Amino acid sequence: MTRRAPFQNAQGSRQRTTGKALACVLITLLVAGCASTGDDTLPEEKYYEQARSSMNAGNFESAQQNLEALETYYPFGRYAEQAQLDLIYARYQNLDLQGARSAADRFLRLNPQSENADYALYMRGIASYYMDLGLAARYFPIEVDARDPGQQRQAFDDFSQLVNRYPDSRYAADARQRMIAIRNRMAGQELAAAEYYIKREAYIAALNRAQTVVEDYSRTPAVEEGLVIMAEMYARLGLDQEREDTARVLAQNYPDSPALSDDGDFLRQSFGIRDRTLTSVLTFGLLGEPEGTE
Repeated sequence: MTRRAPFQNAQGSRQRTTGKALACVLITLLVAGCASTGDDTLPEEKYYEQARSSMNAGNFESAQQNLEALETYYPFGRYAEQAQLDLIYARYQNLDLQGARSAADRFLRLNPQSENADYALYMRGIASYYMDLGLAARYFPIEVDARDPGQQRQAFDDFSQLVNRYPDSRYAADARQRMIAIRNRMAGQELAAAEYYIKREAYIAALNRAQTVVEDYSRTPAVEEGLVIMAEMYARLGLDQEREDTARVLAQNYPDSPALSDDGDFLRQSFGIRDRTLTSVLTFGLLGEPEGTE
């Protein structure tokens, strides 16, 4: 019969002993971790009370933490739906606009038939409305027409859903006003782009932007300036018939436009740019303009 060497038997015994010890340590740590989690978790009602108290005190950071804990530990509890709504508002007030939008998305996904769905839609739109304007626009009257609208289109869609699905909602009137503001802002952005192209003498690109204003944003104050730009771009491109047609539309709709003479004729616009001569173009303006030129 073959016998094992004493060293091998001792090594195997030590390995078994070490393995049992490690197993006992892991089990102890796991039990301790579970016990710690149980001790640290507050009752559902306590999280909600702390969140509401923090919100009433204007401490939205603390409110957000308690509401997120409530969602984590009691996702289907008695306060779940209200906590989700409060989290939208807490994140918004905490200047976490993307987080507010995500919370509104989650609420609408989990509670599509809720009587508070109009509020979630409204807040989702509000978060997007301010997201691209920057935080300063929430508190100061700054010029925003030249900014990329970005999330403004998403905000418009959210407000549009709200007024179509919940026309009698308490938030519908404000949503309609914001839709008007968004359209005006987007039209203004198109005009800013047109003026950018005009300064670089990219007349076709400027014309296209002005046409977008007239065709897609027909009920905005920007249409008058859009028609003026179109008429001038047609003139610079040598398209006289198109210029006359555009000037006629301008005169019919905006007879008091400063771009029209007393007789209703279109007045050429400089937009702060001098028409350059061939000499000026070839010399990049370094030699100036001949005497007598404009």
